[in-house]
Amino acid sequence: MYVSTSQAAEILNISTSRMRYLIAQGRVKGAYKVGRSWIIPLFEGNPIISRGSRGPKAKWCIRNPAKTKIHINRHRIQQNLKQQDLVPVISVKHGDRNIYGYSVKVNGPCEIIYRPEKPLNSGAVVWIETYSSVEIERTKSQIEAKEDSFVVSTA
Repeated sequence: MYVSTSQAAEILNISTSRMRYLIAQGRVKGAYKVGRSWIIPLFEGNPIISRGSRGPKAKWCIRNPAKTKIHINRHRIQQNLKQQDLVPVISVKHGDRNIYGYSVKVNGPCEIIYRPEKPLNSGAVVWIETYSSVEIERTKSQIEAKEDSFVVSTA
């Protein structure tokens, strides 16, 4: 469906002069001129206006939650080869926290990343990223006490 500048301005609850200004800046998606009139397409009932490059961020912008990054610490693996008492080698980084565990369960979609040209600060070149919650077992055995488990949630 297509509308004129005055109809689009009414839908967006802005003035017609502001609508013409947005069109002149090229910020209205798909708008084109026929004769002396502008034709503006509607997507799901509204014209699409691209964001400007100046001014404060809109109040309706939603911040992305922090990604959880999981990787294996190879220095701890070397340490385990030399010692009798094993230390956990799986590192889970969420925000400014770093938690080590023996097993990790990702409760949702995740992505495995290999970037040798741009490693993490820890030096890892292969890691898992997820926005989902993560369950970390911090004990050597599943039979041991459950109070030593830890859940990282992004909600």
